[in-house]
Amino acid sequence: MADRKHVNLITIGHVDHGKSTLIGRLMYETGSIREEVLRKLKDEAKEKKKETFEFAFFMDKLKEERERGLTVDLTFKEFNSKNYYFTIIDAPGHRDFVKNMIVGTSQADVAVLVVDAKDSVQEQTKEHSYLAKILGIDQMIVVVNKMDTANYDQNRFNEVKSQIEKLLKGVGYKPETLKIVPASAYKGDNVSKKSENMKWYEGPTILEALDSITPLERSVDKPLRLPVQDVFSITGVGTVPVGRIETGKMKVNQNVIIMPAGTKAEVKSIEIHNQQRQEVSSGDNIGFNLRGVGKGDIKKGDVVCEEDKPATVAEEFTGQIIVLNHPTVIAPGYTPVFHIHTAQIACTVTEIVRKVNPKTGETVEENPEYIKTGDAAVIKVKPKKPVVMEKQKDLPHLARFAIRDMGQTVAAGVCIDLTPKK
Repeated sequence: MADRKHVNLITIGHVDHGKSTLIGRLMYETGSIREEVLRKLKDEAKEKKKETFEFAFFMDKLKEERERGLTVDLTFKEFNSKNYYFTIIDAPGHRDFVKNMIVGTSQADVAVLVVDAKDSVQEQTKEHSYLAKILGIDQMIVVVNKMDTANYDQNRFNEVKSQIEKLLKGVGYKPETLKIVPASAYKGDNVSKKSENMKWYEGPTILEALDSITPLERSVDKPLRLPVQDVFSITGVGTVPVGRIETGKMKVNQNVIIMPAGTKAEVKSIEIHNQQRQEVSSGDNIGFNLRGVGKGDIKKGDVVCEEDKPATVAEEFTGQIIVLNHPTVIAPGYTPVFHIHTAQIACTVTEIVRKVNPKTGETVEENPEYIKTGDAAVIKVKPKKPVVMEKQKDLPHLARFAIRDMGQTVAAGVCIDLTPKK
């Protein structure tokens, strides 16, 4: 791993379009799943009358996931390509679990958007694409999956490809930079080997596309910022928070502070994929144990920082947002849930400062009474509980947010200014 750069990769897309199967197949073909493990998974899939789900079962470990045949929670696995070692985040596609997808995407560098060749672009394809762009994913690979169900037809691939390009251009991606790969994850077409069934396709396999991503810049010279993604109690170890280091470094025996509460602690041990580490840096997904901290002292949404350089806790912040999909209007007093890095906090819109042109940022209207779907605006927001937040110009990873209400993402944006809590 030392000679390969680390990349956090997330699979996104509509439910049942084959995300978990694609990861399972990719890991099998790169040597991360042994034959005997795959045989056991195949037997279990058959027993549950879910034939063709063996690759997905490698990622979907929860009983509910295997019974229902869909991903509920985030799963983290690792595999190596020629140029990179990947931490792969399998995110749920079902609309009931978009909040988990947001947490996963906030920790990813690159996304693989999976689209079913027969179903094409669906509700979550659109929502996940918007969220990926808003949450800072600039590099995306698209897989038109299940080409075997479309008889490997080139015309069908071109139809779906055209729909995807139109969607992603509207989101803010440049179609000419996208690699769109026709594949069958279950059958193995164009995953790591060129497909004999699609000789008309001359582009890269999925593995080749992943190997050709642009190397990522890491912010190791900035202060430590690690948003906590989850907290576990492990027998013999104690409380183990997990998350991705957004900026800076963490070392064993380092003094840290947990914000927003301000709890001080010392780093006792650090692990990456069950391997002990003495030092880790930005981009690494880690589990760690803190000396003197119990499970009640640290939670999802907290941010671990250097003791003498704590993160900002926002009393109030100003955000620039775009309203993606709201059934009525957003007006002062509106109090939905804001997803800010790994935190989920109810916040009140206290003022709509101005409506702006989404492309140029120029003011269209000062102090409008409300905003609706398609509008871009600058708003003032007051969190109901303390939350760590940074300005976009200072630390983009902790400035982005998505607004969810009524089971859907209604708006998203970035923090452009804030008033720190005293």
